[in-house]
Amino acid sequence: MNVRDTLFPDEPALAEIVRRLVEAYEPERIYHRFHAQQATRKVLKAFLAWHDVPFRKTHNIEALGRTCVEIDATLRSVVDPAVPLAAYAWKFRYPGQVAQPGPGEAARALDLVRDVYRAVLERLRGLVRP
Repeated sequence: MNVRDTLFPDEPALAEIVRRLVEAYEPERIYHRFHAQQATRKVLKAFLAWHDVPFRKTHNIEALGRTCVEIDATLRSVVDPAVPLAAYAWKFRYPGQVAQPGPGEAARALDLVRDVYRAVLERLRGLVRP
């Protein structure tokens, strides 16, 4: 995993991609939670990769987060609130099984991943970014 490419894509382009995703999926906000879960996992895995800590393929944000917190305990404040996102790796796949989230819930999922991303970025900015 290339930590630089994972954490520091072209930031204006990243913002545009997020905006388009939100607009495209607005009628089906359930996908916001799925994408937030995916992004949270990738950010946590990038943090672990930077620290040369092996991890297995998993959707378990709690396990990944716990390992990140062992490295930097201050991450707990953003990891713990994001743990429930792990369920959205699979919940939305079964039509009719999960209620459509309201706009506030979808926005909260995006806020959670943004918090995790920013926290990891703060800890690695001077180390990873050229």
